[in-house]
Amino acid sequence: MQEGVALIKKYFPDITAEQEDQFGRLGALYEEWNSKINVVSRKDIEQLYVHHVLHSLGIARVQPFVSGAQILDVGTGGGFPGIPLAILYPQASFYLVDSIGKKITVVKEVSQALGLQNVRAEQIRAEEVKGQFDFVVSRAVTRMKPFIGWVESKIKTKSSHPLYNGILYLKGGELDEEMKETGLNWSSYELTDFFEEPFFETKKVVYVPL
Repeated sequence: MQEGVALIKKYFPDITAEQEDQFGRLGALYEEWNSKINVVSRKDIEQLYVHHVLHSLGIARVQPFVSGAQILDVGTGGGFPGIPLAILYPQASFYLVDSIGKKITVVKEVSQALGLQNVRAEQIRAEEVKGQFDFVVSRAVTRMKPFIGWVESKIKTKSSHPLYNGILYLKGGELDEEMKETGLNWSSYELTDFFEEPFFETKKVVYVPL
């Protein structure tokens, strides 16, 4: 797990001792839960810190969250990108939702084990979520057009970040055709601009202001 923490510190050198401890404990917690409920593919658990934790934190490189920010993580699965972001931004609030109950069980247990006071997790469909948020984050749960349909009414109108409120979506591969379907302005950020590991060669953060 120390290798994992060293990886996070390489890119986020200002994390506190508490954050370092929380990131360090993620590996064992996910290994334990993954043996009961398959939230991360078996081959991927070995690469948890690169493929899941650091990948999630790519969003932080595009838009750090201010104190008091409210973030909705749709289709969080086992807690990505929400849990790593919640560790990094203890002064922001994170609402992690997924339609699969056992995945939300894992999110709740991991959050509780880490003492994360800023995470709320619920088994609920994105369309049924109440409230409004600064940003909706997600990791390639579906094509962008239907995703926007689920969440566009849940974005606050008043913006308090350098980027206007909207969607920050972790995605890989060719995007132009898929994004053209939406008819909206968008931009993408190459994760290779931030992280040097080969895994990130095709990975991007897609930003859609709403």
